[in-house]
Amino acid sequence: MIPWLMVSAIQVAELSVSSVVHMFYGLYIFSSAVAGDLTQSLSESIFKPKATIEVRQIDQEKTKDVNDLPPIVLVHGIFGFGKGRLGGLSYFAGAEKKDERVLVPDLGSLTSVHDRARELFYYLKGGLVDYGEEHSKACGHSQFGRFYEKGEYQEWDEDHPIHFVGHSAGAQVVRVLQQMLADKMFEGYENTNENWVLSLTSLSGALNGTTRTYIDGIQPEDGKSLKPISLLQICKLGVIMYDWIDIPWLKSYYNFGFDHFNMSRKKTGVRGLVDLLLGNAGPFAASGDWILPDLSIQSSMKLNASLQTFPNTFYFSYATKRTTKPLGMMTVPSGVMGIHPLLFIRVLQMSQWQFPRDIPLPYKGYRDEDWQDNDGALNTISMTHPRIPVEHSSLILRSDSDCLPLLPGIWYYKIVEADHIMFIINRERAGVEFDLIYDSIFERCRKHVFRKAPQTLPNEAQHHERGDQEE
Repeated sequence: MIPWLMVSAIQVAELSVSSVVHMFYGLYIFSSAVAGDLTQSLSESIFKPKATIEVRQIDQEKTKDVNDLPPIVLVHGIFGFGKGRLGGLSYFAGAEKKDERVLVPDLGSLTSVHDRARELFYYLKGGLVDYGEEHSKACGHSQFGRFYEKGEYQEWDEDHPIHFVGHSAGAQVVRVLQQMLADKMFEGYENTNENWVLSLTSLSGALNGTTRTYIDGIQPEDGKSLKPISLLQICKLGVIMYDWIDIPWLKSYYNFGFDHFNMSRKKTGVRGLVDLLLGNAGPFAASGDWILPDLSIQSSMKLNASLQTFPNTFYFSYATKRTTKPLGMMTVPSGVMGIHPLLFIRVLQMSQWQFPRDIPLPYKGYRDEDWQDNDGALNTISMTHPRIPVEHSSLILRSDSDCLPLLPGIWYYKIVEADHIMFIINRERAGVEFDLIYDSIFERCRKHVFRKAPQTLPNEAQHHERGDQEE
């Protein structure tokens, strides 16, 4: 009896600490964005420049060259946000400024991989988001969502493919989108195929699920339902109340992405709130149409069974790790200072977590020791390349130059010493490593990944022209 009480007390203490840390970090990000916007507005009102009429000559050639470049689309992960949310805050810490032609879509931060893939398609092509009739009925939400009056890349097709960079769950979103394109799953677009995706770079990508879902509250028995008392139950309560209260200006600032579930008090009333809290309706109902169930090992394995690595697409992956095994013994966090406070406890827990032995293992050949290395959110083994239930062709690299010339249809991957949020939100925290990672990604997209001929950046074209004139 006493040991059980001690274990329960420790679990309650850990849940309390994790809840407080996550809540304060979320408030910190939100308040930082608000403070930044207020400071900018105040500065503009005080130091408002005098209106002047300026005639600017537009370089038509340069504009044309930039628009000819295949876009690099940065896809955010869980709790993420795109351009236009949280004021001027950048999820990718300003990495989008490193290239002439970068798009940063705002997708549902907690919506399912399926729903986010559909949103990403219509963000690029334009039109009314169609989640699919069959899927929508099964999951109990509206078939249609946000309307994009003008797609960000309407010419997108096989002759005008796109580079995608996905962080965390964003990488799996792109994989699902590519499979949907191959399977022609968008009504009214009969000409889609897998070659619309030129390259996919996975940055700390959730390619095979994570054991953290079980630590946060997903039941390991089915990889889908929630434990009665857990961090995810607290998260669920907060999300439901946020969407039910439905304060327009607040949701325009940050949105979890569940508008197609019609959770607002204006539509459901108090009775609807009760159904949402009891799990009788909404994304947290039995259908589990939200992102966390998608990230369990069981759900990822089921999803991966239908996803291919295509022969004409280039794949690259950065797998992050913040653990070490001193003297080849127990896996532990690699220091304290290099791990974000939000993630330190999880790095320790994930390095020691074991799948319950009284239930079936998630797949044949599963071993706890294979999943111990992690970055505080995902297991390193999960981030390298798709490997369950079928291992896809892959090649580990020591440096980016090892893979040149690049070949399509192979997952090239590197293991980087970093935690899960090292390369997002806070550029200063990653230091020079930030520039090394993103510079290599963008350089590879522009100079080494192509099907016909390498693209020339506008500034490079001008440089070559000046050189020819001097000669």
